Amino acid sequence: MFEPCTEKALKTLLAIESGDSISGVARKIDESRETIRRVVNSLEEAGYVQYDQGLSVVSPAVREAGVSFLAASAVVSPPSISEAYVLPHFAGMDFAYTSIDAVYVWTRGGYQVTREPEDYPLFIAVAETDLEEWERFFERFDIPVARERQPPDEVEGPIQYVLEARETVQGDSVDGRPVITLDETLAFAQDHYATFQSALDMLDRMYEDAAIDPYIENNQTEE
Repeated sequence: MFEPCTEKALKTLLAIESGDSISGVARKIDESRETIRRVVNSLEEAGYVQYDQGLSVVSPAVREAGVSFLAASAVVSPPSISEAYVLPHFAGMDFAYTSIDAVYVWTRGGYQVTREPEDYPLFIAVAETDLEEWERFFERFDIPVARERQPPDEVEGPIQYVLEARETVQGDSVDGRPVITLDETLAFAQDHYATFQSALDMLDRMYEDAAIDPYIENNQTEE
């Protein structure tokens, strides 16, 4: 009964959305496909998940219990920065990384700015209709959440989530992380050119279809 209940099994259960592939789940929680394949096989054998043109969790009650367990654990051992990027996948709602996190994701972690290990906000776009539910989700983990970045001396711990409410959440996926489109990310970086000049150079090299204005003034608003 309890054999499949490892940390990786719990994260796999929570990351699964109906129709997901094994590779898709592996990318969400930053694990190898082979590792998640073995975990999924164990969960399927135990009756927790099933595969029918994609993965699905058999019982919503199991998923809710998993979230409650992680939330209780977070009080004792708060999530690391890398785990903070995985956590939103467990909410069961659509989201997309935006703002400086969109630049971070599209550069595949190659460009990091205005954040330090002791002051690390994550920027997420969510649907307006889900906003309060998102706030309640992060509050379960005792992680500060707001609609604007809070000064580090006003929050407990290094991590905070900054939510940007939108009518709808649309975007792309980069290495398993949902993110606003490349065009919107480029527009944001260009609006804050002084901060993201190097990032724009990186994005221009990484993506052939990156539409970057070569005549941007250097005195654009700074992030």
